[in-house]
Amino acid sequence: MTIAVYLVVYLALIVFIVAVVQRIVRYLKKPVHVRWELYPVAHEGHRASYGGSYLEDVDWWKKPRHSSLLGELKVMIPEILLLKAVFEHNRRLWYVSFPFHFGLYVLIGFIVLLKVGAMLELAGYTVGDGGPGLGNAVAALTGFVGPLGYLLCLVGAVGLLLRRFGDPTLRNYSSFSHFFNLLLFIALIVLSSIVWLTIDPHFQMLRGFVKGLITLSFAPLDNALFAAQIIFAALVIAYIPLTHMSHFFMKYFLWHDIRWGDKPNIDAPDIASRIATVLNYPVSWAAPHIAGDGKKTWAEVATTNPAQPKAAKE
Repeated sequence: MTIAVYLVVYLALIVFIVAVVQRIVRYLKKPVHVRWELYPVAHEGHRASYGGSYLEDVDWWKKPRHSSLLGELKVMIPEILLLKAVFEHNRRLWYVSFPFHFGLYVLIGFIVLLKVGAMLELAGYTVGDGGPGLGNAVAALTGFVGPLGYLLCLVGAVGLLLRRFGDPTLRNYSSFSHFFNLLLFIALIVLSSIVWLTIDPHFQMLRGFVKGLITLSFAPLDNALFAAQIIFAALVIAYIPLTHMSHFFMKYFLWHDIRWGDKPNIDAPDIASRIATVLNYPVSWAAPHIAGDGKKTWAEVATTNPAQPKAAKE
């Protein structure tokens, strides 16, 4: 059983990495999107305060563009860590969504601490005997961060589940996968909490398992409940990027490339090439201002005026 559990974890990590890379590559290969023209754009620096743009400058196409990374970080960090937009626009949802998402970040930190503790043990440090030193500081922090992540995730997941069931508006936008995913996380957190409370209160077994993953030395797993927790967690990790939960990393592209993508098509052969491809797509949009019939291309639509009377046949 021991080797099988380790193999499941390795396989899950491979699936996770491959799925993440595949989603990113698939996105990058998609046709160029239509620019939103939504302002403010965070990397506009001081102009972002009033929704301005480099397009305000006279002869802007002749001048170098300046992009503010600090401006982007000032927007993205509060959004990623604190769900700022949800807080501002849907406070009731934020009260349950924030603890769930922040709890996931805490659990990521928990996994990092487990790895740090395992590497310290491999380096000869004592981790977890209650005495002074770096190893025991890491053990104490691990013992605090893990249960905190469990609690936040559980409270948030249960709250989101109840909100999706109880809010008619939100329920209309909820699919089976939303409920299934929340129940999946609830089950995993409950199982992990039971293992922590009854079997591994100081996470020594979990740290030892991580050490085995690093060194490929498969120490025997004598507890079936602990092994079940490991397998369950591995399957959830592999499952996440295969679902809409992949927004946790795809959000980068949705912000930078779509919401804030304002690179002009000037001396940009990559953009010109992608636009040329899109212009040859057929258009079936039958609205009067487009007049697509499924045969016209976007290039034809862009170079004709549908409001102009057609020449009379001779």
